[in-house]
Amino acid sequence: MVKAIIFDLDNTLMDFMRLKKASCEEAISAMVDSGLRMDKDKALKILFDMYEVYGIEDKEIFQKFLKKTAGRIDYRILANGIVAYRRVKNSYLAPYPGVTSTLLKLKQQGIKLAIVSDAPRLRAWTRLAALRLTDYFDAVVTFDDTKKYKPHPAPFRKALSKLKVKPRETVVVGDWPARDMEGAKKLGMKSCFAKYGAVRRFEHVNSDYIIENIRELLDIVDNEDD
Repeated sequence: MVKAIIFDLDNTLMDFMRLKKASCEEAISAMVDSGLRMDKDKALKILFDMYEVYGIEDKEIFQKFLKKTAGRIDYRILANGIVAYRRVKNSYLAPYPGVTSTLLKLKQQGIKLAIVSDAPRLRAWTRLAALRLTDYFDAVVTFDDTKKYKPHPAPFRKALSKLKVKPRETVVVGDWPARDMEGAKKLGMKSCFAKYGAVRRFEHVNSDYIIENIRELLDIVDNEDD
């Protein structure tokens, strides 16, 4: 019987990479228009290569980008890039279709809900607030709560403790098999691969369930209860 569902946040409840790409494209365009002497496509590639090195949540990625490409931080260029990034980011902050209604139905069935995210605490909560989803979750565990990234068991253990449920009563839903699925299995939880949010193609996914739409979670809960 399913008593709790633990969700990843980015690319599971919202299309984070679509938001990231659109925001960065606008930021680069604004920086070039403000005096950055660089081809936009080349600059965008360098920026995302740097995200691979420093992490997608790096707070000073544009400063590092300007140091790397221009040799110094021009604050006029930096400011225009940041403002453009934030403007577009806010316009893309929306849940995937079906997320809100599915969470509501799960809550009505008495299912406990949680978030386990590698994002810093404030960013995770800010995104949830922008998505208007803060009231649906009984627990939110972020990187700041355990200082461990998934698939380390610590974030999942923290969520289980907050929810007061056993691993076998819990399903973990996420878009990244090596982090979400493996993290769930280490503790004996069931796993559900959110294929709709995956940013790359995975040849093999070791997961109990694979869903193309978040609404399919309702069927999984019903089947587990039979």
